Amino acid sequence: MKWDANAYPYASRRTVVYASRGMVATAQPLAAQAGLEILQAGGNAIDAAIATAACLTVVEPTSNGLGGDAFAMVWSGGKLSGLNASGPAPEGLTRDWVRRQGHEVMPSYGWAPVTVPGIPSAWAALSGRFGKLPLPAVIEPAIRLAREGFPVSPTVSYFWGRAASKFREVLRGPEFAEWFRVFAPHGHAPAPGEMWASPDHAQTLRDIADTGAESYYRGRLAEQIVQFSQKTGGVLALSDLAAFRPEWVQPLSVGFRGYDVWELPPNGQGLVALMALKMLEDMAPGSDEERIHQQIEAIKLAFADAQRYLADPRFMPHPAQEFLSAAYLRERRALIGASALEPVAGAPQPGGTVYLAAADDEGNMVSYIQSNYAGFGCGLVVPGTGIALQNRGQLFSLQEGHPNMLEPGKKPYHTIIPGFLTRQGEPVGPFGVMGGFMQPQGHVQVLSRVLEESMNPQAALDAPRFYWKQGSEVVVERTMPQSLVDALRKRGHVVEVTDETGPFGRGEIVWRRPDGVLAGATEPRADGSIACW
Repeated sequence: MKWDANAYPYASRRTVVYASRGMVATAQPLAAQAGLEILQAGGNAIDAAIATAACLTVVEPTSNGLGGDAFAMVWSGGKLSGLNASGPAPEGLTRDWVRRQGHEVMPSYGWAPVTVPGIPSAWAALSGRFGKLPLPAVIEPAIRLAREGFPVSPTVSYFWGRAASKFREVLRGPEFAEWFRVFAPHGHAPAPGEMWASPDHAQTLRDIADTGAESYYRGRLAEQIVQFSQKTGGVLALSDLAAFRPEWVQPLSVGFRGYDVWELPPNGQGLVALMALKMLEDMAPGSDEERIHQQIEAIKLAFADAQRYLADPRFMPHPAQEFLSAAYLRERRALIGASALEPVAGAPQPGGTVYLAAADDEGNMVSYIQSNYAGFGCGLVVPGTGIALQNRGQLFSLQEGHPNMLEPGKKPYHTIIPGFLTRQGEPVGPFGVMGGFMQPQGHVQVLSRVLEESMNPQAALDAPRFYWKQGSEVVVERTMPQSLVDALRKRGHVVEVTDETGPFGRGEIVWRRPDGVLAGATEPRADGSIACW
């Protein structure tokens, strides 16, 4: 893989980080350093990923927590394994129950969007199958940060403040009091550099570590979660937690520019990235204007299918592989012309999130992502635990007959997706771009810039991004050249230019070169950090 830092003249000249022994990349320096601490203590990349993920629940609560879901891909022993640790709807969560609460669509807050959390199960499963160190040792840095406190980083403080302002407006009722006690203890969000600690979070991490997450699903923590549910009108039951197990799954792949791109199968939306990349595979890359136009159109067509069909795979009318068939993607690609189109789903024939990347000198590599879905989640924090519950169920549909229609025991459409790249059966490494429905769009843009435009990984992350919203509406960063904005508008795209960085996601990359040297890149739109040795 040859990189030309000058291939994209309006990318900044940030530096790729190189190392040989091990590397962890994520959006928060303290979490990355915890992963490195575990590597240097004799752990492998999987141990480092768990340590980093546990710390992220402490130092970046604006995007994830102990009540969210997780997905991972692990390269170990010469093969790639996938883990789906997303939880289903509780057995008591029905469409009738949601409507009786006064909702015609799935809400953002309260108990209705709460699904069974998967993050603790992911740590236990990854540690049990691939880890070298005991789980308590791996989670110890996170316990220490939660107990002793840490200075809040600038980007996290910004989004923390936005969430606190929003929650003061929308969270009504005594069930939300714990969120304000834990996350706004002085009546406001922590300022940049202000110390914040959560002893309850530390104790919960200790219980998860010491019991291999059994306490969370079948023990003391489970009882605390369910008691809170029963007391405040929720439907989450002990049986919902006890029945949950994460799933080992087979990743899906497509070829793109001489490499194989890997994503996890549904209920995650990695299929969108694979479909878009494969549509672009047979389209000759042209000018910047033409390339970006083609990417937008391919993403629109892939999302149209996802919005119509993607769900818990047990309920999808078409298997995931049918969307990747050459004949079907050739049919979809033919719809891409010179002008913006209104995307419509096809008919295949049978035939605030945190991300981290880690690698070690034993050949192990990890692509890992976890989230509460929207910011802090549903606004509910289990008293005395620090567990902020996710609102992932907001993505369920209440439309009768839709594949993603809410049903008890069913997993919702999921936005968080880890990515992985290989070439000729050998690992190149993990990559990811966080940010809701931006994630597959970020995967397409970053890979295209590296594999088509010969950009180095850091330049690919630095470069201006676009975000397709709906129809012909596209949002682009202020750093996108005006000439490109004008050209896209002439093709029929309704382009909004913004100074906000939030909609465009946050990415991390750790790739291994053929000579074994690790190359890392981190997100300039956040407090990104690479820890290595």
